[in-house]
Amino acid sequence: MTTAGDIMHRGAQWIPAHETLDRAAQLMRELNVGALPISDEDERLCGILTDRDIVVGCVAMGQDPARVTAGEMAKGTPRWIEADADIGEVLQEMQTHQIRRLPVIDGKRLVGMISEADLARHLTENQIATWAGNVYARTATG
Repeated sequence: MTTAGDIMHRGAQWIPAHETLDRAAQLMRELNVGALPISDEDERLCGILTDRDIVVGCVAMGQDPARVTAGEMAKGTPRWIEADADIGEVLQEMQTHQIRRLPVIDGKRLVGMISEADLARHLTENQIATWAGNVYARTATG
C-alpha cells in the first residue's frame, strides 16, 4: 500500500501566523516552494499560504507585505492528511476539496507536503487525469 508518507515532499516547514508576508516569501525562496502551511501559536495548522496569495491578495491590493501577516491571509478550513493514509485517501481529500497542496501530519507534527509534482511522480496517467479533472473542474456556481 502506498501512503501519503511515501509520496510526500519531506522537510516542509510552518510559517507562524504572526510572521509577515515578506518573511514568508523569503522562506519560500529558501525552500524553493510555492506554498507554506500556516501554524497558530500551538503549532496547529490554521491555513496555507501560497506565493499567489502574497502577490494577488497583498501586493496587487496595494498592501505592504512587511505589514501583513500570514495569519491575516489564512482563509477557510485547512485540510491535511495523516502520513499513514493510503493514496486513495490522499486523492479523495484533494479532489473533494479541490486542493492542489496537502500538508502531511504525523502525530500532530508537520512532516511533509503533497503537491501536484509529487502526484505526477507516483501516480498512473489515468489516476492523474481523474485527479486533475476533479480538482480543476469548475463548480456550478464558479
